[in-house]
Amino acid sequence: MITVRRRGHRATGYALAAALSAVLLAGCGGQDAAPPQSLPAGQQPGGGGQSSDGEVPDGEAPGGGSGGQAAASMPKSAPQRLSIPSLNVSSSLETLGQQKNGTMQTPRDPDKAGWYQPGPTPGSKGPAVIAGHVSWNGKPSVFHKLTSLKRGDSIEVARQDGKTAKFTVDRIAQYPKKKFPTLEVYKNLDHAGLRLITCGGDYDKGQHYYPDNVVVFASLTGSA
Repeated sequence: MITVRRRGHRATGYALAAALSAVLLAGCGGQDAAPPQSLPAGQQPGGGGQSSDGEVPDGEAPGGGSGGQAAASMPKSAPQRLSIPSLNVSSSLETLGQQKNGTMQTPRDPDKAGWYQPGPTPGSKGPAVIAGHVSWNGKPSVFHKLTSLKRGDSIEVARQDGKTAKFTVDRIAQYPKKKFPTLEVYKNLDHAGLRLITCGGDYDKGQHYYPDNVVVFASLTGSA
């Protein structure tokens, strides 16, 4: 499983993650990292802008990581289905909220991904988040092959308004859970972005634990 602690303030309309990790007995197990209480001022998800120092992560360009070719953001609309053609993944989406302790709910069905509802909708401005399990009780789950994605691969999200948001993968990164780069993943964007998140690294069977998180960074490049 994957859990995230709340990162934002209610005033922003979003409450996004502080750190990614997982709970015991599933594909992603382990202890949560202790997060800071909030993102820096001006970096709450949902608005525009770059990082507080004005820099853009390597491999990304202002206005979208796909060489600045990001499409205009779309109106808000809840997502219904995620498709990753190169991985033969097609999943209806559960809606993920927050638990009482501030952690993000995880998909109940290991074969389905889940959209984090307090954050942006896929296609609208900001970093939309979709999480999924990499494995469950030793069996592959919906995001089992996520590390096979490559820059330029397509991701599609069918939405409630009948439109499909089309994203292009900018890069894939893997981070130790104890050093998860919260700001890099959840900071404000000046375009519509998507983050697919699961667990990674060498699975510890004894502790039921993956030590890392895998994050796919993608930008909106079209719609239909």
